[in-house]
Amino acid sequence: MSNVKTVGTNKVPFGQKLAFGVGMFANQMFPAILGIFMVSLVQSFGFNGWLWSLVYFFPRIFDSITDPIMGFISDNTKSKWGRRKPYVLLGAVIMGVAFTLMWQLHTDNSLQYNFWYFFLWSIVFYLGLTFFSVPYVAMGYEMSNDFHERTNIMAVAQWIGQWAWVIAPWFWVIMDDPDWFPSQAIAVRDLAIWVAVPCAIAAMIPAIFIKGKSTLEENYEPLNTSNIGGSLLKIIESFKDAFKIAEFRKICGATFLIFNAFNTVAALTYFVIVYRLFNGDAAATGIWVALFGCIGALGTTFIVIPVVTWMSKKMGKIKAFMWAQGISIIGYIMMYFLFVPGKPWLYIIALPFFSFGIGSLFTIMMSMTADVIDIDELNSGKRREGIFGAIYWWMVKVGFAIAGALSGVIIGVVGFNPDLPATDQQGAVDGLHAFFCFFPAVGTIIAMLIMKNYDVTEERANEIRAELDKRKKPETQKSSSYYHTDKLLSLSSMNFDMSSVNVIDFSKMSEKEISQHFLKSLNSGIPGLCFSPYLEGQNVGDQLSEKQIQQRMDIIAPYTKWIRSFSSTDGNEFIPKVARKKGLKTMIGAWIGNDKSKNETEITALINLAKQGLVDIAVVGNEVLLRNELSEQELIKYIKRVKTALPDIPVGYVDAYFQFVERPNIVDACDMILANCYPFWEGYTIEQSTLYLRQMYAVTKNAANGKPVMITETGWPNQGMPNNEAHPSPANAMKYFINVNKWASEEQIDLFYFSSFDESWKVHHEGDVGQRWGIWDKNEKLKYN
Repeated sequence: MSNVKTVGTNKVPFGQKLAFGVGMFANQMFPAILGIFMVSLVQSFGFNGWLWSLVYFFPRIFDSITDPIMGFISDNTKSKWGRRKPYVLLGAVIMGVAFTLMWQLHTDNSLQYNFWYFFLWSIVFYLGLTFFSVPYVAMGYEMSNDFHERTNIMAVAQWIGQWAWVIAPWFWVIMDDPDWFPSQAIAVRDLAIWVAVPCAIAAMIPAIFIKGKSTLEENYEPLNTSNIGGSLLKIIESFKDAFKIAEFRKICGATFLIFNAFNTVAALTYFVIVYRLFNGDAAATGIWVALFGCIGALGTTFIVIPVVTWMSKKMGKIKAFMWAQGISIIGYIMMYFLFVPGKPWLYIIALPFFSFGIGSLFTIMMSMTADVIDIDELNSGKRREGIFGAIYWWMVKVGFAIAGALSGVIIGVVGFNPDLPATDQQGAVDGLHAFFCFFPAVGTIIAMLIMKNYDVTEERANEIRAELDKRKKPETQKSSSYYHTDKLLSLSSMNFDMSSVNVIDFSKMSEKEISQHFLKSLNSGIPGLCFSPYLEGQNVGDQLSEKQIQQRMDIIAPYTKWIRSFSSTDGNEFIPKVARKKGLKTMIGAWIGNDKSKNETEITALINLAKQGLVDIAVVGNEVLLRNELSEQELIKYIKRVKTALPDIPVGYVDAYFQFVERPNIVDACDMILANCYPFWEGYTIEQSTLYLRQMYAVTKNAANGKPVMITETGWPNQGMPNNEAHPSPANAMKYFINVNKWASEEQIDLFYFSSFDESWKVHHEGDVGQRWGIWDKNEKLKYN
């Protein structure tokens, strides 16, 4: 049907994205600093490669086991604050306390004591991380159900989170600077406090500021001891269900390989730079270790994330993923040749390419995971963000544990000893360097092969979302339209002569011949066109630019005499200005509904446009009564107000044709009757459609009491779910257009065809057919050529 100017849960206010992003800073700063501080275990506390592997591996394995349990608990929590927020807050506190205490190590303690002290507090820290991260990630997944908005949310979060990786590398400089601290051991003890407190506060922000709703009345699984224990079986079943989805297996596998191949060698960064470039002289290294991580993170923040977000919207998530990872492989190869002893500045050249791999990963993958959760809901009927988030991060964390252990193994295998100068162990240093460059490259290549056939496109995601939305509607609203099947028959006792309908017989024509008729009809001109302003990736409420209005008007202007718009704000005010320059007449609308303040803005804008001479017909509202957003009396007051302000311009209201039959007061209030007529929504076949449209028009004209009648919308979709006997298809869409345009020309009917361009955002409001009414597609290509 027509443009539905309502913004639901799809668009997320920037403040909410910001609050979620601050949590991501904590989620990334803790592990970033942890990786840096871990160097001190080898350098200052005497841990060998195997002890390093143990403290890396087992706490993270513990974390990966507790994550799915936390996902089940989070998904089924009844609380007036919602499912997630209490755990996010609790986890923030535990992380802050545990991180501080785990680094209170002293060199005069025995190696065994330091090992077990650090090991046990690591377990507590990772327990806090589980409490925080699992529900926190689930909060992000459920913030929006829009394909592109999900990417926007994750892009904002990753952009903020990347600052952790910009800041963290400078701790290497501070730790080794005697002007700051006399030793690394003292540095980590003191710096742990300065890290833990602000990060714990940042982790609390999502719990405090992200909006939530009470779940006290929800029908969740009971959370008691036996049920949580029994949940392990359900979690196993959830794992099975999740990995039945091929797309999710691919996401997990690719993330596992890229993230953990990278992290296997990331822990070696300090040693590779110090021993490869500076011959083991940490003091001479200066800021170069810090610059490696800092510049890489800055590149991710200001180049990778914005570029990948843009690429994702323009070419789709999977193509953006492939391009980003391909660029990263170039960076890994460059890094091998640009690590030249004595010339550390050379590696900076490779960093922008190097950063594309890990820098783009979670922006795309977390958005993809949210899409897969929709597939799971379609299959299972359950909404399980917590479980899916936990499973996804379980893969990450198990791999991270393995990566940490492997880094220790690599140190042992190549025979590297931090107590020896580089000249005495050149082979070991060269081995570390080779692993550093080529190990993540191999993981990335395998990941790209895994993702090669990933097929959750925007179109498929929108179709899944439309089906889910359809399921959630009450039975009385299962149709994607507010129309009622056979509505016309309940209104009219008039008899119509089928022989009077002069339609073209398409029964013996091929689709190519029908297409030729369509092009001839289109080139002969359409009385009016409903203007579709929103580009791919945009949604109602987004600010439109004059450039995009001009671009689309240039395409359709040769084919019509009238343009109809639905709103007078958010850039829609450019439509009549651009149309006038093209010599077109304008029917301009004010979009009104149950938000009184927005109504004022729209009506004021419409009046101002009309007083500028840009409006031929002023429209106050579109299907407001059909959607039950205003009462008849409220609507009439708005109409009278605009008529008073614009005495020389016809003023009307647009609604389904039958509203004018049932509401004579609306007819009296309007200067002309503006009716939407859709045989498709009333379920009639394409063969019956032209007669049915004529009947709709006749009924409306009979109710108009002599006032002019215009058909403000009619059309037929080319794709989507059928509505009773009305079937969307390219052939049917062309047939309907040809016969309707023929009738309008022969009978001098004032008619606006719906619509000019396909617009994907409509899928959330009208089901899968909602985005397929255009004569041109979403990319502005003529569909029936």
